[in-house]
Amino acid sequence: MATKQVVRPVHEVRLGRIKAAIWENETQNGARHNVTITRLYRDGEQWKDSNSFGRDDLPLVAKVVDQAHSWIFDNAGGSTSFDPEKLSD
Repeated sequence: MATKQVVRPVHEVRLGRIKAAIWENETQNGARHNVTITRLYRDGEQWKDSNSFGRDDLPLVAKVVDQAHSWIFDNAGGSTSFDPEKLSD
């Protein structure tokens, strides 16, 4: 039986119930990062997440996104600059 490898984010930022997961993808041009934002909530005894945010969630969403952005720039190893010459047709 083949073992399925679990893919995890390279970093997470969490403030209260708002979480940003930073994913690293290797490309021909080096590592690229994507971010997913979720809101954690309880449904009875079970924890769930949603990608929908209410008015009162938005200040935390902004802070989490800012921290994720900073982490990517601090840890990207110089691969964050855009170089149109490296784009393939």
